[in-house]
Amino acid sequence: MSQHQALRLHVPEPSGRPGCETDFSYLHLSPAGAVRKPPLDSTPVDTHDLAYGLIRVLDEQGKAVGPWAPEIDPARLRKGLRAMMKTRTFDARMLIAQRQKKLSFYMQSLGEEAIGSAHSFALEDGDMCFPTYRQQSLLLARDDIAMEELICQLMSNEGDVLKGRQLPVMYSYKRAGFFTVSGNLATQFIQAVGWAMASAIKGDTKIASAWIGDGATAEADFHTALTFAHVYRAPVILNVVNNQWAISTFQAIAGGEATTFAARGVGCGIASLRVDGNDFLAVYAASLWAAERARANLGPTLIEWVTYRAGPHSTSDDPSKYRPADDWQRFPLGDPIARLKMHLISIGEWSDAQHEQVQKELESEVAAAQKKAESFGTLLDGRFPSAATIFDDVYRDMPEHLRRQRQELGV
Repeated sequence: MSQHQALRLHVPEPSGRPGCETDFSYLHLSPAGAVRKPPLDSTPVDTHDLAYGLIRVLDEQGKAVGPWAPEIDPARLRKGLRAMMKTRTFDARMLIAQRQKKLSFYMQSLGEEAIGSAHSFALEDGDMCFPTYRQQSLLLARDDIAMEELICQLMSNEGDVLKGRQLPVMYSYKRAGFFTVSGNLATQFIQAVGWAMASAIKGDTKIASAWIGDGATAEADFHTALTFAHVYRAPVILNVVNNQWAISTFQAIAGGEATTFAARGVGCGIASLRVDGNDFLAVYAASLWAAERARANLGPTLIEWVTYRAGPHSTSDDPSKYRPADDWQRFPLGDPIARLKMHLISIGEWSDAQHEQVQKELESEVAAAQKKAESFGTLLDGRFPSAATIFDDVYRDMPEHLRRQRQELGV
């Protein structure tokens, strides 16, 4: 009889499935304030422990504790809370608009609002973000981006500056340092590293900030980006948003359960941090540390943001098919909006009445923006950019063969 055992393929499964209670112990959470803050000039290997711990600032009482607690003006915190509330309100209204068939598709950032909102505070004019389709808070946190512009893009109407050429939620804002969102997974990571390398070659102080989801780290472009960032010490922040789920696949499928995504950065010679993505203060502090490191020509930083995708992957997804309906309510890192609200109340800079008033103002603001955007058309009335626009913005001078095709099209 053979002494050899039959080999069995290990297939990772989520610890909780529909109807089952999820065991979040795999997150290995550190207490607030327990993780050290290293010097900016730390070598990548010196951040090894930070890739396995969890940087947190806000404790259960809403107090800012530990070495990562940032010096930030309360007015900026109030602005940050408003940005998160604005993002959530915007998402909720656009979800309804999609159900009303005014737009074809939408992707919420429910539960992840702190990451983009706080990160934007650490960036400067001229920096460039290479986002995924769930970083709308990077734009909504700004004062120079009108919501009706975003809604026109979602509706692909006559007011869409992208002329209906992009899928909904794939915005593009050069003036805001928001590189065109790509539907192809992970391509933005290598693009960001290349942009950062060009910035360094020119000798300026502008940095890039790249974004990727936990599932997309399984793409080859992710690893290529890490190699180039390490070898050329590109001034780039490599953000991995670990929201526990890809489209319908648990993050363990991409290798995030036996180790951390942040650990991959250390292994590639990149300083790495693992951060509570639902803690606004921790997100801001870690983002600022990485930005200052890049601007000082000390190399790239990879940050794993531990958060939870509270809503469906998109309006085409039904998460009840693959996870418990109450998962987000039991997620141990809590709601980022509620946590920052608690902190502001604890320092006397906010109140429940103020919160309710701001929420009403934002609902009116988003409704007004939607009404203005709908004046340019929705999917229901067919007011789209002219078919003639497919010939625009390709060549400076239109070639003769395209001119003939346009004439044949009759536009």
